[in-house]
Formats: sequence, C-alpha cells, structure tokens
Amino acid sequence: MLSVLQKVSRWLAGYTSIFIIAIAVFTFFVPVTFKWVSGVTQTVILGIIMLTMGLTLTTGDFKILARRPFDILIGACAQFVIMPGMAYLLVRVFRLEPALAVGILLVGCCPGGVSSNIMSFLCHGDVAFSVGMTCASTLLAPVMTPFLMKIVAGEIVAIDAVGMFLNILIVTIIPVAIGCFLNYNFSSRRSFPVVQSLMPGLSVICLALIVGGVISTVHDDLVARGVVMFFWTFGVVFLHNSSGYLLGWFAGRLAGFNTAKKRTVSIEVGMQNAGLATNLAANFFAAQPLAVLPCAISCVWHSISGTILAGLFLRWGQLKKSNKI
Repeated sequence: MLSVLQKVSRWLAGYTSIFIIAIAVFTFFVPVTFKWVSGVTQTVILGIIMLTMGLTLTTGDFKILARRPFDILIGACAQFVIMPGMAYLLVRVFRLEPALAVGILLVGCCPGGVSSNIMSFLCHGDVAFSVGMTCASTLLAPVMTPFLMKIVAGEIVAIDAVGMFLNILIVTIIPVAIGCFLNYNFSSRRSFPVVQSLMPGLSVICLALIVGGVISTVHDDLVARGVVMFFWTFGVVFLHNSSGYLLGWFAGRLAGFNTAKKRTVSIEVGMQNAGLATNLAANFFAAQPLAVLPCAISCVWHSISGTILAGLFLRWGQLKKSNKI
C-alpha cells in the first residue's frame, strides 16, 4: 500500500498541471463538489501545503541565506520589485475592473511558489540558490506582501495590513517552522524519508483543492459573463508570469550570475505562491469574489509555464553544447 502511495505521489508531482487542470474543468461542470473549500478550511489546506515545504527543508537550506547574502539579496529584490511592478503596470494598461485588478496585484505581491525549486532542479539551475530564494521570500512575505499591497492597491480597495500580516504568519511561517522542526528532530528515523516522499503528492492535492474551491466560488460569475472575461484575465496572468521570467533572467544577467543562477532567478521571480494569493483574496476581499479568479488561473498556469520554461532552458543548453547555435 505504501509503495502505491509513493508512486501516486511521484505521478502527481510529475503531472501537476494535468491534474490541476482536470480538477478545474471537472469543478466547472460540477461546481458543488468543492464548495466546502472556503474560509477556515481553505486556510488549513494552504497551511498543509506550507507544512509539506517545511518538511523538506533542513538547517543547511537556511544556512544558504548567510553563506550567499549577495545572491539572496539580488533574488529578493527582483522578486519584490519586478512582480508587483509588472502587476501594477498591467492593471493600468488593461484597465482591469477593481476585483480582477486586486487579484493580479495580490499574485504580484506574494512570495515565490513552492514548486519553483522542482523547476530549478529540472532545468539544471542552482537548486540551493532556489531553495534559499524561496526561504527568503517566504520569511519576508508577512511584512512585504501587506506593505506592497498598500502601495499598489491602496487606491483601489482598503488594505488590512495588520490582518494580512497575521494571516500570512499563520498560513506560511508557522507551518514551515513546524515542518522544519519535525525534519530536524525526526529526520534520522527510518520512517521519516517515507513520510517526506508522500509530501509532493499531498501538496499537489491540496493545491488542486484550493483551485477547485475557487472555481466553485466564481462559477456563477464565469457563466454569466462568458469566456471573454476568462480569456482577458488569462491574458493578463500570462503577460505577468512571462514578464517575471524574462525580467528575472535579465536581473540575474545584470548581477553577473552564471547560467544556472540566471535560470533559477528567472523561475523564482516568475512563479508566485498563487495559493497564498487565493487565500488572501478570499479572506480579505470577500466583497469582491472575482478577485480570486486571477489567483486561481495563476495557480494552474504557473505550474504549466514553469514546466515549459524548464524544458526550454534544458533544450537551449543542449543546443549550445552541440554548437548548433
């Protein structure tokens, strides 16, 4: 039974995008399925995702923050300047309605996504640097996300900065800390690696539940307003995500990083913790339910685009080695 669960976990980790898209499509046609994923339940599910992240972190991962301060500083600055800045620009250019604008801005102000470390590994990036960037942006998120939302979204909607700070602390920092504590104290036990091997699959399932819950919430609005709103929002999400990849790569180039580091910065900047954005949208902007739509689209699209970009980076490296370009 255990070996079956491990295989399922590996499959879910390898086919995250397909699984999440399948859940999203299914929920659209049967929206009642995930109506229960809201409020406190959604917060708990996001906390489980962050707990799975903490269970994979070691003290060595945090030492990277001290050993490579310049790399982490460049990465953190790129993370919290490029994505909020691009979100603000796109909201202005596309003249998004307030609810959708809040969703895009939330995605831009959140820390890097959990799965970015996997993408860095797949494209032969600097995995240690990737983990360090994810740790740094997650630790900074309780302060930076509310602060940046005040700046970029304060004129659109009232921002409860203190409440947002506490919420992010509860659903990110505390679960990650618990996971790290468990890893530090029980990693030497024979059963612990087995538990860790099941975490990727659990994380994917939890993310799918959040996406399903969001689709259930916005289902009626999507049906009422048709596909135009969906594709208009997707276009903004696509441009926001793509600009993060591109400008992240250029930030690494300006910093003089090698190829592996440039790939890592690109992926770390472009892939956001859209699950956290979804939770914040649902808890703090419930009066504007459509705010969760850009977050849900980002949950799905960032996984797809990250996989595509990792493959392109690999292909590009192979072509360079073969002297074809």
